[in-house]
Amino acid sequence: MEINRDEIVRLTEEYGDAWGINHTRRLLSLIAQISDGQRYDQDTLWVAAHLHDWGGYSPWLQADVDHALRSRQVAETFLSERNYPGDQAALILECIEFHHSPDPARRLEAILLCDADALDFLGVVGVLRDFSKNAKDLKRAFEITKKRRAALPGKLILETSREVAVQRIARMDDLFAAFEEETFGCF
Repeated sequence: MEINRDEIVRLTEEYGDAWGINHTRRLLSLIAQISDGQRYDQDTLWVAAHLHDWGGYSPWLQADVDHALRSRQVAETFLSERNYPGDQAALILECIEFHHSPDPARRLEAILLCDADALDFLGVVGVLRDFSKNAKDLKRAFEITKKRRAALPGKLILETSREVAVQRIARMDDLFAAFEEETFGCF
């Protein structure tokens, strides 16, 4: 069965925040970059990349429910209602559920989505994401971003992902140094 990509894009644009569809597009570009020629199911990852954060968007958001698990629930209903094939749906759901849980034992598609999602929190884009979501508290935004910078590289599974991270981390470090210098520690 062919999934209606236009519907998925429309819903991602409609309910995702300012970063939603652009985050998804960056993920797909990162996946192509870090896959390093390995064969993977591009259609499955296209769908998974679009649906992976839906559980964090209204109208599907549920307080106190991990957004990855909620996204899996929403995606399962969405795919089931459209009679999406079971094997492909199962892989999509695995990618979504574990997109924040690095595990080298997972299938390649899940690893690619997980690594790409982590990489999108690194570099200049990662800094901008955190600062835009915490615009009223720059000190908090800075602390969150520094924690991500410290934690995420160690969670990357693929060597190609770690290589991409090196450049992104260097850019973050340059931004951090400039930020600290220009704010004189006054947030």
